Amino acid sequence: MSDSLLKVLLFSGRFEVRASSSYTLRLARRLPEFGVEPRIVCTDARRIDPELRNALSVGIYPHLLSPVLGSVVFEGLRRDQADDPPDLVHAQSLAVLKPAVRLAKLLGCPCIVTFAASPPATTRFPEIGRGCQAAIAISSALRNDLIRRNRVRPNFVRQIHSGVDIPEVDDLNTVLEPGHTPVVGTAGPLEISKGLPYFLGAAARVLASHPQTQFLVSGAGPEEHNLRRLARELKLDGSLTFASSLYDFSRSMSALDIFCLPSLQQGLGATMLEAMANGRPVVATRVGGVDTIVTDGETGLIVPPSDSSRLSERIIELLDDPPLARRIGDAGRTLVRERFQVARMVAETAALYGEVIAGRADLSKSTERKLKCKLPKPTVKN
Repeated sequence: MSDSLLKVLLFSGRFEVRASSSYTLRLARRLPEFGVEPRIVCTDARRIDPELRNALSVGIYPHLLSPVLGSVVFEGLRRDQADDPPDLVHAQSLAVLKPAVRLAKLLGCPCIVTFAASPPATTRFPEIGRGCQAAIAISSALRNDLIRRNRVRPNFVRQIHSGVDIPEVDDLNTVLEPGHTPVVGTAGPLEISKGLPYFLGAAARVLASHPQTQFLVSGAGPEEHNLRRLARELKLDGSLTFASSLYDFSRSMSALDIFCLPSLQQGLGATMLEAMANGRPVVATRVGGVDTIVTDGETGLIVPPSDSSRLSERIIELLDDPPLARRIGDAGRTLVRERFQVARMVAETAALYGEVIAGRADLSKSTERKLKCKLPKPTVKN
C-alpha cells in the first residue's frame, strides 16, 4: 500500500461470530477505499473466514491479554510495530483499551476506542482524554450513557452508527413464501445478556398454534449447554436447530423468514441491521439503541424485554400475515440502505482518524464534517 495512506492498527481481542468482530472486519475490508491502510492485531483469528483472513493484514498474538504471559507478548507486539509504526491505534472494544493506550503511547501515536455496549454505570475511563484521544459510540443511546452515567466528557465521544453490507435484491429469498416451512431465528453470541431463554420460551408458545414452524439459533458462547438443556425441557427437539460452527451469519440470515432480537442489553443491534438488510422482518426488545432503528409496526415490531409471551404473540402476528411481514421486511431494508450502509460508517470513521491525527477533533459536533486532506471518494456498494 502507498506510504501516503494513513496507517491504522485495529487492536482487537479474540475474534468471535458476533457483531463487534464483524465491525472490525468491515472496517478492515473497506478502509483502503478511504485512504487508510488497516492492520489487525488480535489474540485469536480462528473465527475469521480463511479466505478473508488471507486478504487482510492480521497479526495474531496469543496470550496478549493474559495476566501471566501478557507482558512478554506485548513487548513482542511493540517491537513488531516499532519497525513501521501506525499513525493511530484503534481499540475495538473496552476489553483492549488499556493495552491499546499503552501501545499507542510507546509508539508515539494517538489512540481511539469503540464502545459497542454500555459499560457498568460506575465505571470510569481516565484514559479517555489522556492516552485515548476519542471514543466512538455506535448509537445515540450509548453515547448518552457514556456521558451521563460514565461521566465521559461530550467533546470526547463521537456517535458513528454501525453499518452493514446490503445484499443484492436478486440474492434474497421471499419472506414466508407459500408452500415453504417458516423459519424463525436469532443470531449472536450465546450469552446471558442476549435473552435467549425468552426466545426459546416464545418458540414453545408459537409451536402450540403453529407446529410446522422451525426455529434457528445461530452462534456460540458460554450459555450453549444451558440453552440446549432448556430446549430439551421445552420439548423443542425436531423444531429447533443450533448452528454454532460459523464464520458469519450470512447463510443463517438468508434461511430465515423472521428475525428475533430478544436481548436484555444492547448497543445498537448490528446483527439486527444485518437481518433488516436481508429484508427479514424483525421482532426486537426495546433495549439500548433498538428503538432508534425500529419503528413499531413500520420497520419492525417491538416487545418488552424478558417477555416470552409478548414475543410469541408478535411472531405469530407475522406468521399469520405474510404480506405484513414482507412490507415490514422491505421497509427495514430501505431504512438500512438509507442510514446504515457500511460505506457511511467507514467514511465517518476514516474522517475521525484524520481529525484525531491532526489534533483537531471536536467530537460533540456532527460526523458529517469533511477531512481537509484528500481521501478517495468511495463507491457505495448496495
